[in-house]
Amino acid sequence: MAPRANWKGFLRLSLVTCPVALYPATSDTEKVSFNQINRKTGHRIKYLKVDAETGDEVTSEDIVKGYKVDTDTYIEVTKDELDEIALDSTHTIEIDEFVPKADIDNRYLIRPYYLVPDGKVGHDAFAVIRETIRSMDKVAIGRVVLTNREHIIALEPLESGLMGTLLRYPYEVRSEKEYFDDIQDVKLTKDMLDLAKHIVEKKSGAFEPELFEDHYEAALIDLINKKRAGAPIAAKAAPKTGGNVINLMDALKKSLASEKDAAPAAKVAKETVREAVKGKKPKKRAEGQREMLLPISGKGGKEAAAKPAPKEAAKKADKPVRAPARAKKAG
Repeated sequence: MAPRANWKGFLRLSLVTCPVALYPATSDTEKVSFNQINRKTGHRIKYLKVDAETGDEVTSEDIVKGYKVDTDTYIEVTKDELDEIALDSTHTIEIDEFVPKADIDNRYLIRPYYLVPDGKVGHDAFAVIRETIRSMDKVAIGRVVLTNREHIIALEPLESGLMGTLLRYPYEVRSEKEYFDDIQDVKLTKDMLDLAKHIVEKKSGAFEPELFEDHYEAALIDLINKKRAGAPIAAKAAPKTGGNVINLMDALKKSLASEKDAAPAAKVAKETVREAVKGKKPKKRAEGQREMLLPISGKGGKEAAAKPAPKEAAKKADKPVRAPARAKKAG
């Protein structure tokens, strides 16, 4: 099942226009998620929309949007009124300007999307726009409307397509001054900086995101599989702390020494992971975590969760297979 586009419309640079589709470049659907359940019955909790004063349930047709102006005072805004102020450019990404990528403050970045030609027509126009941006070594700035809200989007070439990154408006970015004003201006010696640089050099390497491991996600899956298999859950030992740093120079020297000792083992471990990643066959699509978990026999609840799983199912938990992820709508 092919991923579903969050948005379809047109990309326009002056008089050059082509149909395009926008797809999310990231996904959280692979992560383990939880439902809230009743401890006594094992049933899932259901939420109802109720009147805050009367406690009566309110039907969907009687619910409208309201802007709070004072305690218990709201300005009601109807759907027709919102439709009246809807932007005309809901189906067009119009490129307004080109800027150097270095000029975009990282704090303004929200989330990335993939922009591709939509259908069999318009590939020539799409290529013209893409290669124009590439040749100028700049980022195209445009606007796109998602869920009735207008967003600034920065477009840059990515292989044969375009990557569009939503940007925040200035009023959404807080000034750093209110946080940094109390930081003390300290004087550092050259020896301290040299030692710190040596530590950085020992830890330096190439950016390889495929080697990143989500330890918490792995621990969650292991916990759930153990509970489903009826295995005992061992209490985690308290982490060891290094204590308070009394002398900064001594701490830097000890850090450098520990990095030298740990470097060979860390290098071997990283090479092992890298080779394992290279040895895996490439997957055609994103995968989810659902099939990583052992199946439960029965209807669920406490009895099912505590029931030991067959040996075959327990073995599958060691090397779980992920299920296909579903594309999310932009919000």
